[in-house]
Amino acid sequence: MVFEMGKSFYLIFLILLINGQARAQHSAQPASDHTFLKYQDSLKRLGYQMVNNPSEPERYNANYTMIRTLVSALKLNNSFSFGFDSLKTISIQTSPDRRFRIFSWHVLNNDGSYRYYGTIQMNGGGGKLQMFPMVDHTAEITKPQDSLLSSTHWYGAQYYRIIPVTYNVRVPYYILLGWKGNTVKSTKKVIDVLYFKDNKAYFGMPVFDGDTAYSGKHRIVFEYARQVSMMLNYLPKEEMIVFDHLVSSVQGTTGKQDFYGPDLSYDGFKLDRGRWKFRSAIELKNSPSETDNLYIDPKKTQKEIIDKVKGGR
Repeated sequence: MVFEMGKSFYLIFLILLINGQARAQHSAQPASDHTFLKYQDSLKRLGYQMVNNPSEPERYNANYTMIRTLVSALKLNNSFSFGFDSLKTISIQTSPDRRFRIFSWHVLNNDGSYRYYGTIQMNGGGGKLQMFPMVDHTAEITKPQDSLLSSTHWYGAQYYRIIPVTYNVRVPYYILLGWKGNTVKSTKKVIDVLYFKDNKAYFGMPVFDGDTAYSGKHRIVFEYARQVSMMLNYLPKEEMIVFDHLVSSVQGTTGKQDFYGPDLSYDGFKLDRGRWKFRSAIELKNSPSETDNLYIDPKKTQKEIIDKVKGGR
């Protein structure tokens, strides 16, 4: 099938092209803003097709072309300094220390499931380009909360927040908050951990303590009914990740996440000496829903969701 061939093409292309040429020298001359804007316009057109084309194979074809175009743009000298601010179909998150940025996005399948794509671009200061492609292996990861993963074996998500943890730790790491559309029945959100070691990017680290459901997990995965929303965000002043407490809305369906939703109470993880301690029944004076609730409404079109996400930043 064309679609299955396209998936194989993507995996071969992304791994070989980005891994094989990730350290290729940038262009000798700095690229002009005009050149970056031309690439951005091309990416916008392709992204529109990736989201709005009614044909699933055509959505993926636009996605593959968009990947090639993005890689070409990032190979230009000083590409890290260009924000791609008007590109609405890709979430672009730069770490607060400007060490790297993450490009992440998804393609919706006809059956209501999703496939995720992305790459980590390191800040080379205008020198050599270094990227780590993120290859989605969600279907093969049966125990995501207990798995140490890598960029080429990734539990795909679309990230909207990066939180650096650099003090009181042996290995500096970054907390990632992400949205993960799942099926026609349920949606997920993820608290993942990213760190770099031996020139590789890894996902997952057992830095969570407290509640037995979370203690020792490499990442935290929440699953809830697709027709409801879940808040997951970070409060910088309190150094705390906060989120809705999820419960089953129908008696007798405990454990069936597609029946779960918020009960108007909040839990969280408080940063304490490099680790995240679980806190229950947190009182919030103001709802910390800056961007996270923008990835929530399955009744809206893909374009409406993406436009709302970017417009709220």
